[in-house]
Amino acid sequence: MTAPILRRLCDLRAKTAEWRRKGETIGLVPTMGALHAGHMSLVEAAKAACDRVIVTIFVNPRQFNNPEDLANYPRTENEDAEKLAPYGVDLIYVPDPDQIYPDGYATNVSVGGSITAVMEGPFRPGHFDGVATVVAKLFLQTSADKAFFGQKDYQQLMVVTRMARDLDIPIEVIGCETVRESSGLAMSSRNLRLSEEALTKAAALNAAMREAAAKASAGESWAPLEAAARQTLAEAGFGDVEYFDLRCSETLEALDTPSRPARLLAAAWMDGIRLIDNIAVSKLNS
Repeated sequence: MTAPILRRLCDLRAKTAEWRRKGETIGLVPTMGALHAGHMSLVEAAKAACDRVIVTIFVNPRQFNNPEDLANYPRTENEDAEKLAPYGVDLIYVPDPDQIYPDGYATNVSVGGSITAVMEGPFRPGHFDGVATVVAKLFLQTSADKAFFGQKDYQQLMVVTRMARDLDIPIEVIGCETVRESSGLAMSSRNLRLSEEALTKAAALNAAMREAAAKASAGESWAPLEAAARQTLAEAGFGDVEYFDLRCSETLEALDTPSRPARLLAAAWMDGIRLIDNIAVSKLNS
């Protein structure tokens, strides 16, 4: 049975108020639709941790710095509702645009500091402002106790966590493990836009990341590892590799070796589609 779909904030708040009166906890899974197994893993985590689960579907125009990317983003509401049916979601919130950005809307939430100044920040100007703004609104509109995000968008997870903490929004942000294709490619709604050939080639991204991470953990310096990985990806058919960075997992400070908790984060273009991924890097072997 498919969950009810609500489009107006007043209807959403009436339902969550009913749950609150019963003392029930609310879990939130924010999405932009085009749901896949990665999203379903977030739903399962929310179901395990909360009495009620809300999945939101909203393609947020403010986090797209490329109009063509926004226009091409898959919109599959009916299919998404069908996919969610077996999971027992309590409701799907698909807000009309004016429920998020009403006429005259003039407020922007911006997270500064080191976590937005690198990687996605320079390559996608305004992106994190759009993310922080819409997620803050969804946190407040749903009054959820816990929110579940995939670690595939690791920098985004850090931004959302910082935003909720800084604004004293009473919600726990939970990062869940990245779900991958059998090839190792991180699952993403953007994968739907790749040809079969490009999907096969795209698997080289995670393979190059795992190889570089293993060598960094064994003590090799990062600069030559990055250069070798970029060459490998070019030979595999990737276009521009925007970044292939070893960074501190807590501050996103650039590292030469994983002498403290670290992550390898990458963004690269395949067949006109921008793919991102990240993996934890084991601490330098002593």
